[in-house]
Order: sequence, then C-alpha cells, then structure tokens
Amino acid sequence: MPLPPRNTPRRPAAKPAGPRRPPKAPPAEPRLILFNKPFDVLTQFSDGEGRATLKDFIAVPGVYPAGRLDRDSEGLLLLTNDGQLQARIADPKHKLPKTYWVQVEGEPSEEQIQRLRDGVELNDGPTLPAQARPLDEPQLWPRNPPVRFRKSVPTRWLELVIKEGRNRQVRRMTAAVGLPTLRLVRVRIGDWTLDGLEPGQWKDVPVTGATRSR
Repeated sequence: MPLPPRNTPRRPAAKPAGPRRPPKAPPAEPRLILFNKPFDVLTQFSDGEGRATLKDFIAVPGVYPAGRLDRDSEGLLLLTNDGQLQARIADPKHKLPKTYWVQVEGEPSEEQIQRLRDGVELNDGPTLPAQARPLDEPQLWPRNPPVRFRKSVPTRWLELVIKEGRNRQVRRMTAAVGLPTLRLVRVRIGDWTLDGLEPGQWKDVPVTGATRSR
C-alpha cells in the first residue's frame, strides 16, 4: 500500500539581492606639502570676501594646513592629509621649533634681544625663552606690496626661534620690547625649510614613520 505523501516544508522565497556596497577605498597615501605662502594670502582654502587663499596655489584634494601663518606674514607653511602628522606639527605640546626672520623698526639693543631670549610678558602670559640674534639683511624676494618705511627710523633684521604657536606671537613679542615688526618670514619648521621655493611654489616631501614621531 503506497505511503501518503510527506508534507515537505516550503523554503522561503529568496529575497532579491540589494545593491552591493562599493568596496572601501584604500586609505590615501600620507602627503606632506611644503608651501611658500606669499604675503596677503589666507591660510585656508575658501573665503567669502574674495581674498586670496591656498586654493589659488594648491590644487591638491584632502590636504589641510598643519598650523597657521598670518595673512600678513610670509614663508613656510606645511600641509598634510595625515591627522597624526598634523597634530605632531601643530600641537604646541610637541614644542616643534619654528624659525622666523623678522624685520623690525629701530636699532635692537643687546638688552632688547636678551629680553626676547628670556621670555616676554604678553597679555596672555609670559612666553617661553626663545633664541634671538641679530641677522644680516637676508636675500629674500621683494614683498608685494613693499613694506612702508619711515625715512627717519632705521630697520634691522632678527632671527627668532620659538616653540609656541600663539596668535601673532612674534609680532607681539617684538612690539613688547619696543621693536615693531615690519616684515615677518617663517623660514623653518623643525627640519623642514623654504630652500628652493619661491613665493607661491610648493613641493611634496617624503612622509615616514620617523617623520610622524620625531
């Protein structure tokens, strides 16, 4: 006698496959860019007032400044797409030395230079001791527009090395000792320098593990 048919359970209908997620893009290679920022250029990539910005010089997506440089200052600015490296350069706790060539109004005395070395009292507290020395007039590009001088007042150059990053710190330091800054050029950050870069030019430099941790 034939057996009754078994009640075979139905398999649920297969759901239509949804759209596949695109594979994650591999992380971007770390980049470090050295840029010689001209006078009157903002250290940002956009501005609602039509002023010159980094976008006018650097067409590299995904990089951002590691630190700041005032609009009325010139010289070395570092940009990176690597957050760890950005923090290493910009965070004051790492005390990365920054070297400036400063044209000041007046004739610096040894007492004024020593005050810069010892640290200067500013409205947000005393600065750390700095390296300061007189400097023969450096061979720099002409500034556009030129610095306005007073015919009756001499000007001199100083080299100043600081390990902080307060707002307009170098200008405030020289003003505090009676030497107003007329022109300010950053020439070195750590081991990175302006060598070979004209105003508005930039170049890539290698990024290594040692670069991030030094």
